Amino acid sequence: MTPSPGTGRGPAHRLEATVSRVLKVGTYAGIGLIALGVLLMVVDGRSPLDVAPSLDPGRLPADLAALRPSAFLWLGVLLVLATPPARVLAALIGYLRGSEREMAIVAALILVVIALGVVAGTTGS
Repeated sequence: MTPSPGTGRGPAHRLEATVSRVLKVGTYAGIGLIALGVLLMVVDGRSPLDVAPSLDPGRLPADLAALRPSAFLWLGVLLVLATPPARVLAALIGYLRGSEREMAIVAALILVVIALGVVAGTTGS
């Protein structure tokens, strides 16, 4: 891959920067949401070490609107967990755009393995 004229940065560098941005934003946003959830718990007079309610994705929007601490904690955890697959997806898109067929296949297979792991982890007893 040759650098784009006048930029000194080629497609590989742009892909690396995009993947890096996905990881940074996902991690910082997730940690920020978890910190906000902990702060809301303390303001509410509860210990962050208390047992949290189980995750109910259907209630998450309403709980966020009601500023319930557990909603921010769960959303932060979900975002931190979703960041690595989002990174692989960003790489997959970059590889497809760059016509790097072999790397795109590897990224797609990694996403399949992640999806199978999620399915196996959520459907087991």
